[in-house]
Amino acid sequence: MYELSDFGDTKPLRIAAKMPAKDLWKIEREERFTNVEDMYDDPSRVLDERSMQPGEATDLYGDIETVKDYGYVTRGLKSRHIQFIALGGTIGTGLFLGIGHAFTQAGPLSLLLGYAFTGAAVFAMMMSLGEMATWLPLPGAIPQFCARYVDGAMGFAVGWNNWYSNSLTLCTEISAAAVIIQFWQGADGINPAAWITLFIFLVVGLNIFAVSVYGEAEFIFASIKLLAIVGLLLFAFIIDLGGGPTHDRLGFRYWNNPGAMKAYISTGSAGRFLGFFSTLVNAAFAYSGVEMVAVAAGEAENPRRNIPKAVRRVFWRIIFFYVLGSLAIGVLVPYNAQRLLDAQKNNSPGAAASPWVIAIYRAGVPALPSIINAVILTSAISSSNAFLYTGSRYLYALAQNGQAPKFFLTCSKKGVPYYCVGLTAAMSLLTYMSTSVGSQKVFQWFQALTTISVLFTWMSISIAYIRFHSALRAYNIDRSALRFRSPFQPYTAWFSLMFFAMITIFNGFWTFPSATKNFQVNDFITAYIGIPIYAGLYLFWKVYKKTRWVPSVEADIMTGKAALDVADEHWPERRPRNVWERIWFFVA
Repeated sequence: MYELSDFGDTKPLRIAAKMPAKDLWKIEREERFTNVEDMYDDPSRVLDERSMQPGEATDLYGDIETVKDYGYVTRGLKSRHIQFIALGGTIGTGLFLGIGHAFTQAGPLSLLLGYAFTGAAVFAMMMSLGEMATWLPLPGAIPQFCARYVDGAMGFAVGWNNWYSNSLTLCTEISAAAVIIQFWQGADGINPAAWITLFIFLVVGLNIFAVSVYGEAEFIFASIKLLAIVGLLLFAFIIDLGGGPTHDRLGFRYWNNPGAMKAYISTGSAGRFLGFFSTLVNAAFAYSGVEMVAVAAGEAENPRRNIPKAVRRVFWRIIFFYVLGSLAIGVLVPYNAQRLLDAQKNNSPGAAASPWVIAIYRAGVPALPSIINAVILTSAISSSNAFLYTGSRYLYALAQNGQAPKFFLTCSKKGVPYYCVGLTAAMSLLTYMSTSVGSQKVFQWFQALTTISVLFTWMSISIAYIRFHSALRAYNIDRSALRFRSPFQPYTAWFSLMFFAMITIFNGFWTFPSATKNFQVNDFITAYIGIPIYAGLYLFWKVYKKTRWVPSVEADIMTGKAALDVADEHWPERRPRNVWERIWFFVA
């Protein structure tokens, strides 16, 4: 069989997977109960007593002593937390701020098509990830899937790639928050370092105490963002039909003048195509973080019910937030709006550079910009909070694989891997560079670095699923029996893989010399630096550990599953007592 030691120094014990289920759960503990099964006598103590975690951890580590020495994460994320984490993961500053750059560069139709096509590929990737995360809802998940099903070197590469990507995106969002808050008079005169310090302390505080604190914060943040985007879409609908103070019915006039598609770099059809292609890269950054619901699967209550529920709704979130959002911007504002162009050129702070706020000003509704700026600030803080969480869990998953120092497995009594949180939070100190080179410039630099790493993460997920699908066939496991089965596989995974590979290869097309631009070495390096970083990580572990491509018949699709299967039987069923609970259970 395939040796898990290829992943690193982790104990490759598969004893737990071969043990009878009852033995997994009869774990002696020095607490109020004699064994884990006793804890299920009181369903309310399923989470409070961390009853599932020793069984799951023992199944993974192979012995109870490791669990006692290092602790383990807890399943403290409730159903509403998971649903709103998935919701909030699709709404970041890219939807409010970053989308403006793509809009002025390519025009409304190109923006709409770019976000729609990228959204289709993202949904295909998420369906693949959802099936794997439902089969094995592990902490961090993605590095473990790649290491088990593909190659230990890929698990190492994608894990560290994800960690540095999330760490840099954490910096990006804190930098964005430092820009956004300067929108208000009085805040613009304060040194950005003060705001950066405040935001760092805030997000660390939300992550260091308990995962339930993080979950509650994301629930609140996502609720605010949801209300904001719904309000903005309603506003767009009303203004477009002439319901604003000016009673000017806009329709699609800006698609005729100045036009639906704007030429970029070149002229004519080639220029319009390049403008459209440029939106694909921008959309990839806007969608980054959508996979974080799978990262949280290892700490989710009843994951095999809540993860599929969240993943299935990704499609509607993409359609509702990004496709309708890009359409709304295109009908409210011309891509050559001088106020928007000036705000981008002058690196204007906060919502001043948001096409939504420009639309509000043009509609003659002066009270809304400050409210929208507050929502955008909330979005930036929410994203910072989320990326600190996911970055720390990727590091935790690497430690479980034996591809990071073992002390990163150490968890607090509340189940927080505080060394992982601490190192990831330390990376946020890079944000202080914005005090010398300008917050907006740092934001753009980090965005370029993280976009390519996000694409590698999504490609790795697609490859892992293709191998997972092959492993299921090798083990004669009928996919129709799975708790969650994504459709049209493995073709769905192949589609997402090829789409993201195309964007990765051509994402820096704008750096090459043309009739309007000379070759810029710095821009080229920024656009493609992620490729040698990922390749270097992969080759380092490949050579160092002499790992090999995992044959389908040797893929480890079972370790950790036995304990989860037993746990499924003990999650209390949610039964609505009235119509309001029925509605709430549908939403969350």
